Amino acid sequence: MESAYSWGLNRAIFYAVAKRGFPGARPTAVAGETARPRETEKDLYSLGNDQAYRDPKSPGLLFTIGGETQTPESFRKQVAARFGDSRNFERAWEEAVGIVGRFDDEILRSGREFYSQVYKPRRDALVAKWSEEFLGSPLPKPLRARAGE
Repeated sequence: MESAYSWGLNRAIFYAVAKRGFPGARPTAVAGETARPRETEKDLYSLGNDQAYRDPKSPGLLFTIGGETQTPESFRKQVAARFGDSRNFERAWEEAVGIVGRFDDEILRSGREFYSQVYKPRRDALVAKWSEEFLGSPLPKPLRARAGE
């Protein structure tokens, strides 16, 4: 589970940055600044056709992005906490595992196929459902429209 949480948070950050970019980021360090550690090719880990850098210092299999390790604790604070409490998160996790379990390995190992066949068709509806069920509040109107309500 620790590796799954680390991978999930790593991918969430990666795709959010790919979509929005780093606001105010500079492409290189300025003289006199300490640069973050650089991930190296030997630390590259592949899962299906997706890749992330693993933290060579972690005792388990944890992942890094921008030199920062994506820990299970970070996942709990940044992702799981959005569900209100741990029971809600566990219920949503089990539902998501059930959905993913209905697809072939070939689809799950392809980032493109996973996104188009598993994630995107369900994303907005699950957000709407879980917001109502776990937080007791409906989505704002623009998100309800995207979720097909």
